[in-house]
Amino acid sequence: MSPIESIPPAQQPLLCVSIHDVAPATWPDCLRLVQAIRAVADIPLTWLVVPHYHFRPERSAQMEACLDAALGRGDELCLHGYSHLDTEAQRGGLRARFLRTVYTRREGEFAALDEAEARRRLDLGLAWFAARGWTPDGFVPPAWLLGEGAWRALRGTDLQYTTTFSHFHCLKSGQATLSPSMVYAARNRSGRLLSPRVADATAALLARKPLVRFSLHPPDARYPDLVRHIQGVLERLLATRTAVTKRECAQRLDGAAAITIPDPTSRAGGPDSSRDSRPVHSAGYRPSY
Repeated sequence: MSPIESIPPAQQPLLCVSIHDVAPATWPDCLRLVQAIRAVADIPLTWLVVPHYHFRPERSAQMEACLDAALGRGDELCLHGYSHLDTEAQRGGLRARFLRTVYTRREGEFAALDEAEARRRLDLGLAWFAARGWTPDGFVPPAWLLGEGAWRALRGTDLQYTTTFSHFHCLKSGQATLSPSMVYAARNRSGRLLSPRVADATAALLARKPLVRFSLHPPDARYPDLVRHIQGVLERLLATRTAVTKRECAQRLDGAAAITIPDPTSRAGGPDSSRDSRPVHSAGYRPSY
C-alpha cells in the first residue's frame, strides 16, 4: 500500500495540476505538457482556457475537440481571462506600472479594470464558453492579478472559485486556503536555472499543507530539463497526494477544515490585488505567465 492509500480519502492532501494559457497559439506546447504529465500518471487536469488570447482571431477546431475529449475523461476547463493582455498597463503609479509592464509583461489583464469592464470581460468569456457547450466553475486571472474592480465583478457571478498566486479562494463561502503556486520561469535563462530549485523549496514548504498547486505554462514544454524536473516533482507529489481538478478542490475545501484567512472580498482589492501585493518569487527570474 502506498502512503496516500493509507489515508482516508476525505483526509488526503490534494494536488491541483493546471495547464495555463490554453489557446490556439499555445496549443502545441500545451499538448507537449500534457503528454509529459500522462507519461507519469493519468491524473485529472485543469485547463486554463483564454477565449481570445492577445486578441488574436484564431480558432482551432482541433483544440476545441481535444478539450471536449478532456472533459469527457474527467478534466476541467477554467476561464483564464478574456485576452490575457493588460490594456491598462500604463495606469497607476510607478510600482504598479513596473509590475504590469515589465514583471508580468503586460499580461495581468484584470489588474486595473474597473468593475464594469471586468464584468464585461467575464461575461464575454462565459459566453464564449457557453457557445461551445462548456460551463466553467472557476476563473483564474492572468498573472494571478485581481484589482479591486475585478474582485467586485467576480463576486457578482455564479463562479465557484478563483486563485491568486498565494491562495485558493472559494467564492461562495469566502474561504481562502494558503497555497503558493509552484511555477517555473521558462522565458529567461536565469529563471530556467533557478525556478526548479524554488519549486523544490515550495514543495517542501507545503509538504504538510492541505493543498499544493502545480501551475504549468506553455513555454515550460520547450526545455527538456524543465520537463524532466516537472515529471520528477509530479511523481514525488503523487506519492503523498490525491490529484484533483480545481473544481473538486473547491468542493472539498468548502466541506472540510483547512487553513483559512478572513474573506478577501470583505475588503477592497483582496489579498493579491495589483495595488497592494504581487507574486513573490526569488530575485532574478519571472514566472511564465
